[in-house]
Amino acid sequence: MEQPQEARDEATAYHEAGHAVMALLLGRPVAFVSIRPARERLGMCEFGKAPYRPAEDWVEREMLISLAGIAAEARLTGAYDWLAGARDQIYAEGLALDRAGGDAKRAQRLLRRHLAKAEQLLGQEGNWHAVERMAAELVRLTEISGRAARYIFAECRRDEC
Repeated sequence: MEQPQEARDEATAYHEAGHAVMALLLGRPVAFVSIRPARERLGMCEFGKAPYRPAEDWVEREMLISLAGIAAEARLTGAYDWLAGARDQIYAEGLALDRAGGDAKRAQRLLRRHLAKAEQLLGQEGNWHAVERMAAELVRLTEISGRAARYIFAECRRDEC
């Protein structure tokens, strides 16, 4: 049975807002967030150029951002939609496989650990409020700028949300 359009839009909005909030939380700039369908995507979170930080674990950051969309959507719907998040899953699996030196079992354990960490980080009150507010704006406007995403994130992290 197919979901009504409003439910798909809301799930997509939470998915993309999850990516944006995690990116901002981990210091990666967001250029814009959209739930306008294009080709094989239902939505998109476009990132800006990140400043170089030699001590940063780039692979962990990318995995967390990638998995945050699926985690946020699942928190809303109660189920992981791996089909809708297939691009994110493939990207995260590739990173995990590289990090695990090609060991598939180790890579799967790493993915599960990072998914749990993404869920834990998004579940923090200010972060989750930011996801909810961003998702609401996405449903209302279909696209928000990186500046608007940063504003919502900062406001919610200050408990003014």
